[in-house]
Amino acid sequence: MPDFKGKVALVTGVGGAGQIGHAVAQGLGRGGAKLVLADRNAQGVVARAQEFQGQGIEARAAAGDLTAPPAAANAVGMAVREFGGLDIVVNVAGGLFSYGPIAQVTTDKLDLELAVNVKTAFFVCQAALPALAARGGGAIVNFASIAVIKAMGQMAAYSAAKGAVAGLTRALADEAKGQHIRVNAVAPATVRTPANVSQMSPAEAAHLVELDQLVRAVLFLASDEAAAITGQILPVTGEGP
Repeated sequence: MPDFKGKVALVTGVGGAGQIGHAVAQGLGRGGAKLVLADRNAQGVVARAQEFQGQGIEARAAAGDLTAPPAAANAVGMAVREFGGLDIVVNVAGGLFSYGPIAQVTTDKLDLELAVNVKTAFFVCQAALPALAARGGGAIVNFASIAVIKAMGQMAAYSAAKGAVAGLTRALADEAKGQHIRVNAVAPATVRTPANVSQMSPAEAAHLVELDQLVRAVLFLASDEAAAITGQILPVTGEGP
């Protein structure tokens, strides 16, 4: 477990228990970080903050729709107001909402895919960069997908959205390097969460990436152990190239 004592971390997509954002935030908190948890699910994100507080982890809930700048600015502002600054951002918020042939992808479905995956990461990064710079640097970890590395039919809208997240990651890494801000992304295959397992056969579920494996990859990129790594998209798939 990397040491995050003295660090303040903002994690998005933390509304659901047992999901990726929940596990990432818990890993950071157990490593000593103070947490701001952001999600549009107000009831869920408050419950996660209360859960962590019960474990002795300092945590605050920032409920809001991160597809718009005000919610992103509020989450970053909460880190500054409550904990004095911001050192780490993990943009977990996102999802797959459109599966099927491209001919079946409506404008509304495409807009949703882009908003939830791209806008959330974009606006949170935009709001966070000044706060990270004010602390002398920091780390951002975005969530891309194996779909940006490996061709995956029936997922055109999702692949386009996650491809944009990968491009955003590389562009910000170059833009922010002079401020000692590292920007990387993980590109996981399907992860073993209760929601994913419930939609799969036992044979399909046998090949999922374990949640703790993904969390360890995220924590590494967020930690000082990855001080020389920026602008990278790290596959977390359990498979070779």
